[in-house]
Amino acid sequence: MSVVFYEPSNGHPFPRNPFKGCVVPRPIGWISTISPDGVMNLAPYSFFNAIADSPPMVMFSSNGLHPHGRKDSADFAVAAGEFVVNIATYDLRDAMNASSEALPSDVDEFAVAGLTPAPSRLISAPRVAEAPIHFECRLVKHLELPSPSDGRNVMVIGEVVGIHVNERVLTDGFVDIAKLKPIARLGYKDYAVVTEVFTMDRPAGGDALVGLA
Repeated sequence: MSVVFYEPSNGHPFPRNPFKGCVVPRPIGWISTISPDGVMNLAPYSFFNAIADSPPMVMFSSNGLHPHGRKDSADFAVAAGEFVVNIATYDLRDAMNASSEALPSDVDEFAVAGLTPAPSRLISAPRVAEAPIHFECRLVKHLELPSPSDGRNVMVIGEVVGIHVNERVLTDGFVDIAKLKPIARLGYKDYAVVTEVFTMDRPAGGDALVGLA
């Protein structure tokens, strides 16, 4: 069986770019922010992940531009120095998708998606009340990454300073993934939902090495 090799800088030979279909599943950072003018903003980002445990830190990366210009989440997070990560679940899939629409900066995506803003404890950015888990984050830094001349790639890194966990997704004090049903981004128009897990014991000392003991 032959193998297809290509250099991304020269395009690709497939019907659609397969890169994001290979790095899967990607957790979705459903990022809520507030503009300098007080307008609430909400958008999902699949270039998102946890990057440190002590202190806990997360990142999301905003790629490209909207028809009306720069994407708001990164700009608002940097301007305010804060943002919230809301965990998108299967039950909230349609609202999450609705909040991805490319809208002008003065439009409130909470209202567009039919969601309820809830106040955070430590920062000004609102939370999605319907989401079962939220991370309140303060900006650590942002990095402008290489991008085409007509685009923009920016990584936003935040320290998680407050965490909200709804008890409905807990079993015996542990986050129960089958109850939570987080959704993840695949390639193309595809998504996945986590409903099952399996367990493996780590090698001796492995948990302690990563701070999980």
